[in-house]
Amino acid sequence: MLKPAAIIGQVILYGAFAAFIGYFATSPKYHQVADDVALIKLSISHLGERECRKRTAEELAKMPPNMRAPLDCPRERSDIRLEVDLDGQPILQTVMHPTGLYKDGVSTIYKRFEVKAGSHRLAVRMNDNLVKPGFNFVKEEQISLKPHQVMVIDFNPDRGGLFFR
Repeated sequence: MLKPAAIIGQVILYGAFAAFIGYFATSPKYHQVADDVALIKLSISHLGERECRKRTAEELAKMPPNMRAPLDCPRERSDIRLEVDLDGQPILQTVMHPTGLYKDGVSTIYKRFEVKAGSHRLAVRMNDNLVKPGFNFVKEEQISLKPHQVMVIDFNPDRGGLFFR
């Protein structure tokens, strides 16, 4: 049976431990970035296009009836070219390669940019089919970032392509 002194000692020690944890859970204040800085996070996962060609009538006639698909699409996906400009200056120019043994997987990128808080002109351009020149997805916008704000650049073809949030 525990003595009252042992019970009081345990209560004091557990209370001190809880106070210690409680203090360091909230103090000192920690910030990922400096007080006048905001973050832009670029996070894109996308499947590049495939270059399909239409089979000729002669090719289709030589094939068994159950294999006569009108389009011949290779398994391999295209690389994806991505460019990001901030206030007219390029901050990223890269080519993302498809993953997978047969280069048929998703192309992925994650980058983090620390920028001064305030108003900026952000432009993002992406081409998911390098056979075709130019960029088929472009998003350009004037953004206003507050200190410690995190803005994400993402891609969703169902939402029209590139978007900022």
